[in-house]
Amino acid sequence: MAITPGMTAGGKAAPSSTGITKEERKVIFASSLGTVFEWYDFYLYGSLASIIAKQFFIGDPTTTFIFALMAFAAGFIVRPFGALVFGRLGDMIGRKYTFLITILIMGASTFLVGLLPSHASIGVAAPIILVTLRILQGLALGGEYGGAATYVAEHAPEGKRGLFTSYIQTTATIGLFLSLMVILGTRTAMGEDAFQAWGWRIPFLVSVILLGISVWIRMSMAESPAFAKMKAEGKTSKAPLSEAFLKPKNAKIAFLALAGLTMGQAVVWYTGQFYALFFLTKTLKMDEPTSNILVAIALALATPFFIFFGALSDKIGRKWIILGGCLIAAATYFPIFKAITHYGNPALERAIQTSPVVVVADPNTCHFQVDPTGTKKFPSSCDIATRLLTGASVSYTIQDAPAGTLASVKVGETTFQSFNAVMTPDNLNFDAASKAQETAFKGEVTGALKAAGYPDKADMSAVNKPMVVLFLFILVLYVTMVYGPIAAMLVEMFPTRIRYTSMSLPYHIGNGWFGGMLPTVTFALVAFKGDIYYGLWYPIIIALATVVIGGLFVRETKDNQIYAND
Repeated sequence: MAITPGMTAGGKAAPSSTGITKEERKVIFASSLGTVFEWYDFYLYGSLASIIAKQFFIGDPTTTFIFALMAFAAGFIVRPFGALVFGRLGDMIGRKYTFLITILIMGASTFLVGLLPSHASIGVAAPIILVTLRILQGLALGGEYGGAATYVAEHAPEGKRGLFTSYIQTTATIGLFLSLMVILGTRTAMGEDAFQAWGWRIPFLVSVILLGISVWIRMSMAESPAFAKMKAEGKTSKAPLSEAFLKPKNAKIAFLALAGLTMGQAVVWYTGQFYALFFLTKTLKMDEPTSNILVAIALALATPFFIFFGALSDKIGRKWIILGGCLIAAATYFPIFKAITHYGNPALERAIQTSPVVVVADPNTCHFQVDPTGTKKFPSSCDIATRLLTGASVSYTIQDAPAGTLASVKVGETTFQSFNAVMTPDNLNFDAASKAQETAFKGEVTGALKAAGYPDKADMSAVNKPMVVLFLFILVLYVTMVYGPIAAMLVEMFPTRIRYTSMSLPYHIGNGWFGGMLPTVTFALVAFKGDIYYGLWYPIIIALATVVIGGLFVRETKDNQIYAND
């Protein structure tokens, strides 16, 4: 077998005190660039969720946005299944060819989203096709990350796996940054009205160019030297799924990788990047172009720290950098998001403090208003009142009233009576009289909220942009702590013959389920509780659980020999 740069004759990565070689740079660049393009494709949907909600789903604004987020989450939910399918292929036939399959599926699915007719054109077929394409994207991404991380790690010299794989860790953030920049450029060039109507499709359509570049890059890559050696010796796994997850020792390691590492890493990642963007646009009602710019600046400033923490983990270990990031994030989320409100929409903060809003209602009439179909109505007086307040980004408390009491909204010293709506015969909408009552009630409450200082949207001239960027930067800095070393640590936890499969599943369950569901869960929690910060309890609890489990049961891996005979 030919000796590949960075390897000894025994198949182990050679220790290296020199810089990254030309061949090593090519491996990192080829793997990272293709993965950037995949993440760009995947995150376009999340960045445009509010527009997509209007194009493909029906219902009130709160329900359609939650439904759009659920479709976004669908791509994450299927990622573990993609990890199983493509991880198995990667461990049986090789890393390189699996790369090609995943990039083709991802690119084609994204391009088709840009061509998909809206709900107004083809009815219910539109959201069905959209969710199908999201599922295909998720399956492809489920096979992408494990392959990229494994491929780069198996080229890395001993003592530099954290550094080498940290470049892969930048790709998700760079992909998000690229998607935001393309959206912003398109939006600016054609104007907001045209962008909302049809221009949002352009970022999806231009992905076909990125697809062509990615395929060309993947075609030029050689197979991983560790896998090539193992295949030449006939040591590849014949049944990587059963070997990885049915053998108790390997299954235990996979579970600890999930609960003690990736679960917490995932919620910190998505809180710091996606939920922060949702919070700016949906809760603080800042305009989307400005919000995208501020998040993009924070991403650009923080991205080098992926490399920093990856390299640092080669020296001091990976475990406590990851768990430390989870712990610090959980301890500071509430003050950070309150500070973002203070600097991003001070009028809203002032109104919440000086003019508290109370909903007085029979608690049995207040429901958790999430409807995946986008057609169900919630006609109780409490639901009508709380839905109106949530849509206005108003924090409120619910005061229990006797059974049968009609809900009322108290703004300052003024009280407004809600009503129980009457449904149409098909039970899909309010009748005409109830619609008129809803319009009148909304007008009264909205007027009172405005008089009490609650803004319809953020005053962009009052936004302290440097301070908002500072706190967004801190959130992304937490992301770099938990994410920079994670690829190297996952690679080092599993043997070569089942590495692609073994590391992919816990990574994608953590990121696909616990992370991907974060926007939907947090938004729904806010709508249910009435506190604009209440959704933060989800990432805080998950991150703290990871700190406890990881701290007690996960071992440090930086000195593991990943080329040992296995």
